[in-house]
Amino acid sequence: MENDILEMESLSDAEELEGDARLEMIEEDVVYPEEFLPTYHGIQEGSTVVKVQLADFNGKPDSLFFNDGVRRIDFILVYEDEDRKEFEKRHTFARRKRRREYFEASLMKMGMELEATRSVADDNLVFVKVHMPWDTLCTYAEVLHIKLPIQPNDLSSQRSPWWHWLSVVTKPFYPDESLISKEAEFFTAPFEKDRLEYFYVKDRDVFFTSSMRSRMAYYILSRAPYEIRGSMKKFGIRKLLDGGVYKAAYPLHDCRFNVKSQEEGCPNERFRLYSEWAHPKSFYKMQPLDLIRKYYGEKIGIYFAWLGFYTIMLALAAVVGLSCFIYGYKTQETSTWSKEVCDPEIGGKIVMCPQCDQECKYWRLNSTCEASKKLCIFDNFGTLVFAVFMAIWVTLFLEFWKRYQAELEYQWDTVEFLEQQETPRPEYEAKCIYERKNPVTGVKEKVPYTACGRCVRVSIGIGTVLFWILLILASIVAITVYRLAAFFAFSARLRAQDLKELEPLKEYVTPQMATAVTASLISFVVIMILNMLYERVAIWITNFELPRTKTDYENSLTLKMFLFQFVNYYSSCFYIAFAKGKAVGYPGRPVYLLGKYRNEECDPGGCLIELTTQLSIIMGGKAIWNNIQEVLLPWVKNVIFRKCTRASSQKAIPRWEQDYQLQPMSKLGLFYEYLEMVIQFGFVTLFVASFPLAPVLALVNNLFEIRVDAWKITTQFRRIVPEKAQDIGAWQPILQGVAILAVATNAMIIAFTSDMIPRLVYYWSFSVYPYGEHGSQTMRGYIESSLSVFNISDFSNYSRPLSAPYNITTCRYRDFRYPPGHPKEYEYNIYYWHVIAAKMAFIIVVEHIVYLTKFILSYVIPDVPYAVREQMKREKYLTQVILHETNLKLVTKRLKPALDVTHKNSDGRMAKDEIGLDLEF
Repeated sequence: MENDILEMESLSDAEELEGDARLEMIEEDVVYPEEFLPTYHGIQEGSTVVKVQLADFNGKPDSLFFNDGVRRIDFILVYEDEDRKEFEKRHTFARRKRRREYFEASLMKMGMELEATRSVADDNLVFVKVHMPWDTLCTYAEVLHIKLPIQPNDLSSQRSPWWHWLSVVTKPFYPDESLISKEAEFFTAPFEKDRLEYFYVKDRDVFFTSSMRSRMAYYILSRAPYEIRGSMKKFGIRKLLDGGVYKAAYPLHDCRFNVKSQEEGCPNERFRLYSEWAHPKSFYKMQPLDLIRKYYGEKIGIYFAWLGFYTIMLALAAVVGLSCFIYGYKTQETSTWSKEVCDPEIGGKIVMCPQCDQECKYWRLNSTCEASKKLCIFDNFGTLVFAVFMAIWVTLFLEFWKRYQAELEYQWDTVEFLEQQETPRPEYEAKCIYERKNPVTGVKEKVPYTACGRCVRVSIGIGTVLFWILLILASIVAITVYRLAAFFAFSARLRAQDLKELEPLKEYVTPQMATAVTASLISFVVIMILNMLYERVAIWITNFELPRTKTDYENSLTLKMFLFQFVNYYSSCFYIAFAKGKAVGYPGRPVYLLGKYRNEECDPGGCLIELTTQLSIIMGGKAIWNNIQEVLLPWVKNVIFRKCTRASSQKAIPRWEQDYQLQPMSKLGLFYEYLEMVIQFGFVTLFVASFPLAPVLALVNNLFEIRVDAWKITTQFRRIVPEKAQDIGAWQPILQGVAILAVATNAMIIAFTSDMIPRLVYYWSFSVYPYGEHGSQTMRGYIESSLSVFNISDFSNYSRPLSAPYNITTCRYRDFRYPPGHPKEYEYNIYYWHVIAAKMAFIIVVEHIVYLTKFILSYVIPDVPYAVREQMKREKYLTQVILHETNLKLVTKRLKPALDVTHKNSDGRMAKDEIGLDLEF
């Protein structure tokens, strides 16, 4: 609506700066057209714009009203008074003052009321309080298509008796009803100012919630002009904030979070949220989502709803994963292959070939006894069951989330979210210098680039992203080289017989374990450094591409950040799972990386334990680092800011100034919160076959994450500008893509990373001891069959060990090859091809079964619950009856005078006069 009277800026940033510099050279004020200047509250006197008059603070620190105690504060603007200080750049600050005065005059022209108060703590700061009168609220509620109550919901679902019994049992896990009562349910309809009598208005003061009022206020602030240059108008609070005209703009918290306000009419919603949601003592309680949505808006509400639902679903996965871990822990001592490794008569007599050239020594298999036992905890048949379970779990999670999201969409009136066409971003408008014909409206509009220019911008963006992804891959290669060098060094030290001080460590620390732990720590540090650097690069690329709207901007940035972080966080895991130990050759002919470094091998039990170590370090380190950033840093910043701006103890600090001392919310809002959780979701699903405890760690982290995020936005940040949101946006298809990929990765981990398939092949086909004492098949002899024989005389001069402490002629290595002296010496044997065939068959069968199950579940589970569909139909019907059919009454009322000109026929019936009307009732 207001957009129609505002022209889009057609100046680039450089041109704007040049224009500002030219304005500094002149002394005269900007001349504003008289027809646009406000005449409200005496702001215009002739041709002079007068600034909003300052009012003294009334001494009520918890007040949410103007000094008159009647008009509610809907928004706060903060600026530094240039008249109180001597500035070197006098003309620059004079321009800021002109822009601010004109902007405030524009706000009042658009229906707002303003009152300014000087800061109590800092005389240089001025706080401008913004109030929206009833008529203005009604106008913009209609413009924004805000849905408001028309009738109480008469289709509320009836709970069964067992549900009431269950609610009594679960009552302690819900917020205290004396503080947070259940919201009344209403049928709603888009607000129409001319039909106010059909809406459920009990009290005008609370008909529009505080979040609605703040949202409408910000809508006006984003569109009010602050300067006219020729035929062009500049507008929007965001440009004024970026230019330093205002220091801050935010809606008010309604009270202190830890003290209930005694002011009359204060809802104390922040205090209630802190008591029953953000306080650590309430960690076990369900979230008051309706109050969160009411106070912070739908966008914040849908995030916490998703996070809470994800955490609840994780509880089921954590129970199954923990059971799988306990099963593996209990069976590690009874595992046949683990016993054979640790047995002095089996593993103690098997001499293994060196795993690096020259410096590495021969070693006994039983030296990996402890590592073999730990491997059995994670690599067992329970892991296969758990991997299949998680594939089903992730499908249920996404499908049930769609249902729950549909319920929230209906309850929160976002089912048909019909806000007017999203306006362009100021950064986009400032660079509109070309014209094109809009294919939809057919009207010429200005754009910042041609079709060719857009292709260039997108190409540069894609090229930059690919460069950084290649940089990540280069870091992975560097870490791989470190692994090879570190393994060489650890092998030389830990296998040394003459270093007695290392003797106690040999039983617990293997070269593979030492290399895995140190490499994982280095990988984590590299990941965090690249992550911080790329965040700035991704924002720069997205800004360079110039997306038109905020939604386009967030979607573009989301795709870039997730793609980068996917490679950054998961590449090392993919390397361990699918590359390490897969191309190592055999002792007589090893494979070298870069022609110099010999590829590292896995333990005799496989690389699964190293993948588990990598996952645990990255998941744990990331969770600890994020919580430090989210809890410690905002708290420290607020403490420092309060100490720097503290007023004397005798002065009461008003509500708006207390909020100014809090941290501002990031421009990207919840982007980083979603990104953190989606990366965690990838760890939980993509590699869960190697780490059953991943859901347990994620569950513990999320229980803290919910309360940390709640504590942060409730106590440490200014109140967020409420925004509408129908769903979780671009993150939904990303989650679905990760879920589909997870099936393939877990099947491949079980097939290629774990040792499960070779064991099963041996169990069913190649067992040397086919039956145990009671006629049952056993795994006896598996270790012997999984190790090939190598003649030490076949070592090349470059790879031959410098010393041979054992009186041996052969050594063993992990592979399935023919022994020396065989016609096919060192070639793959029949067992190898059987195992490969079994692995491929396993992947194909498991993937098809799981994908079919996922498809059936997706089809069977409807996205929208039946009860919600019925209520949606009922609401549409009422909207049609109450709002649209009133047009007939209005038509009847207008035509009634004409219809009164009637006469009676001879039979006594009424007949319409010949007045040119053809109406039938």
